[in-house]
Amino acid sequence: MNTLKASYFFILSALLTWSCGQTEQTAETTDDTPAKEDNLILDILRSRESPVIDTVLADPEKYALQILYTQIDRDEDNEPSFTQYAYGVNPNNYFYPASTVKFPVALLALQKLKELGIEGLDKYTTMVTDSAFAGQERVEYDTTSESGRPSVGHYIKKIFVVSDNDAYNRLYEFLGQDYINNELHEKGFEDVKIVHRLAVFNNAEQNRNTNPVTFYDNAKVLYQQDLVTSDQDWLMGNAIPMGQGYIRNDTLINEPKDFGQNNFISVGNLQDMLKAVIFPESVPESQRFDLSEEDYQYIYQYMSQLPRETTFPNYAADSSFYDSYSKFFLFGDTKEQLPDNIRIFNKIGMAYGFLTDNAYIVDLERNVEFMLTAVIYTNENEIFNDGVYEYDEIGLPFLSELGRAIFEYEMARERALQPDLSKFKVTYDQANNP
Repeated sequence: MNTLKASYFFILSALLTWSCGQTEQTAETTDDTPAKEDNLILDILRSRESPVIDTVLADPEKYALQILYTQIDRDEDNEPSFTQYAYGVNPNNYFYPASTVKFPVALLALQKLKELGIEGLDKYTTMVTDSAFAGQERVEYDTTSESGRPSVGHYIKKIFVVSDNDAYNRLYEFLGQDYINNELHEKGFEDVKIVHRLAVFNNAEQNRNTNPVTFYDNAKVLYQQDLVTSDQDWLMGNAIPMGQGYIRNDTLINEPKDFGQNNFISVGNLQDMLKAVIFPESVPESQRFDLSEEDYQYIYQYMSQLPRETTFPNYAADSSFYDSYSKFFLFGDTKEQLPDNIRIFNKIGMAYGFLTDNAYIVDLERNVEFMLTAVIYTNENEIFNDGVYEYDEIGLPFLSELGRAIFEYEMARERALQPDLSKFKVTYDQANNP
């Protein structure tokens, strides 16, 4: 499918590698060993008897398939080393990242609070969003929080547990385009462009302007931020035409949709960000997010917490928020309760036919751990905004099978030493557990 080749400047048996026109996979380690060529990902997937895997592997270009799998081994001091396998991974092959952009925005919101260094100002402080430009809205209350007031921490919780769009928009506004993109690029995440809110119809000028924000301790103002206008052109770059048409105002436009002014994150950068959070000591200091130890624990909790374990908001009362609502690998094709021993620290994305998951997966009983990032495109009719995508038929079943295949391979993979995963034995909200 030529339209998916658009350029942009920058549980369960085992795993593969294919690179849009190349037949082999590369494996890379972090200790300067030369890259080796291998077909591990492909071998793992082909070892499974799965109609959906057969369908996708018969035409991986059609499904814009990209997979990044990282094995983790520990030494005597429990220090990790990494071996990475890639299939179809190419930063020039655009995919719409959807809600995966919420991951770095959540991290940067915590970082900005820490950088401000104001006594009494933290992720629990009341955050009021004001309006000062067309399309903006004032947000003073949040009835889903325990206090009834919005805060950075509560927004982060909603982002990870159920991928809340409004929560992301408020943090996007707190940060602004320049802070988001400059910070990520300075950390070495160069294949990134985050330039708009989600699920609202703002134009480019509205997205360049972000709301005034005030943090309160009761009636006392701790920090006030005026309207911020980005002074950089983050929309630069080539047009990215995709598909055969799109719906606009209930009318079919028979021409490709241009994603050139949309958000972008490469698969490689997504997993690099994940590594920087899960294993901060294993990346250069310049690539880390500036978070406190308490911030890290907060992120670990809500990256892996399930809706039924969440007290505020009371997601357990809504049957649409099943355990795998935001967990595509291993369990995305089921609505059954997930086993307690398997925890998935992740952020998913779903929009325009693209399904993405970026996850660190652990089995706390069997001492299994690995990182897995993948994207698949399911839009058979090549029309965007019509709501007709093959998520349930192809996308979620494939990502679930992929997760199970890698999990089973990891179960059987020999390790010289067993990892100590106690760091990831997190205490969750339990009020709504059955």
